[in-house]
Amino acid sequence: MFALNLSFFSFVLQLHTDLDKGDNAVKYTLSGEGAGSIFTIDQTTGDIHALRSLDREEKPYYTLRAQAVDINTNRPLEPESEFVIKVQDINDNEPKFLEGPYTASVPEMSPVGTYVTQVTATDADDPTYGNSARVVYSILHGQPYFSVDPKTGVIKTALPNMDREVKEQYQVLIQAKDMGGQLGGLAGTTTVNITLSDVNDNPPRFSKSFFHLRVPESSAVGSAVGRIKAHDLDIGKNAEVEYTIVPGDGGAMFDITTNEHNQEGIIILKRPLDYETKKAYTFKVDASNAHLDPRFQSFGAFKDTATVKINVLDVDEPPVFNKPSYVMDVYEDTPAGTIIGAVTAQDLDASSSPVR
Repeated sequence: MFALNLSFFSFVLQLHTDLDKGDNAVKYTLSGEGAGSIFTIDQTTGDIHALRSLDREEKPYYTLRAQAVDINTNRPLEPESEFVIKVQDINDNEPKFLEGPYTASVPEMSPVGTYVTQVTATDADDPTYGNSARVVYSILHGQPYFSVDPKTGVIKTALPNMDREVKEQYQVLIQAKDMGGQLGGLAGTTTVNITLSDVNDNPPRFSKSFFHLRVPESSAVGSAVGRIKAHDLDIGKNAEVEYTIVPGDGGAMFDITTNEHNQEGIIILKRPLDYETKKAYTFKVDASNAHLDPRFQSFGAFKDTATVKINVLDVDEPPVFNKPSYVMDVYEDTPAGTIIGAVTAQDLDASSSPVR
């Protein structure tokens, strides 16, 4: 077996037989893999040359047969000899990533060292010969947020408390370099697009601390009489808000529910309003997350509180008679214009609305 690094018309080896006395009576022949197309033999000297550059990754071995024959009769002078040419590897292939660009995600606020994903590059050079196929990984772009294991290609978080609400998308450029990362090694790159997935690390917040609503006293029980909203920087289920009325002035008269589509708090009337009885209600509303994450309770209370004042608007109501019916007696010969009795009605509205 001959291990060779061959380029165009490189000398491979020389065949020689003891029967060759230098009188030009011997001719050398070559057969087998690549004979005539890749390898050629000088019939007189036995020198074998490569007709073109060889690529180990295309074919690492060639099996050839050579023989010395009589130049005049072509009669074999010796038994045919078989030999193997092994193409010796050189570092002519850069590492290639199996996939790419890669896509990965990792929860925001993850601790340093949290697994993100793994990239893998292969090198077509001979792994058993030198360092041509020994790949080392490094980050060209993406520090200090992420790190990569130089041997395994495992990517991990390298910075604590990365916040999705501050920056959600990261693009990391990974290099795979052969020759063990040494100077002169060939390299390939790939891109890893990393998304920080949301966790519930933000409480809901009201845009203002005081809401002023005006509600007609004629509003129907069960109807929506107002809307307020707390905003949450998180997304999805982590941004779902629950509203509750703090026990006090408005608890008996109003209720509050959440609109699941826009997370608004809808204030519902529980009992009839009466302007003449009570003209205003003031109460507090808490907004809290529906799905708490215990990891972030140390951040403080995951709720916010706002004050709601509801002014009841007067509606012009019809007067009400003091009795549902009246009975009066009158003589048949009573003159016209005689007072025969009186009825009374009461206006439940303000005194500025007289009864006529």
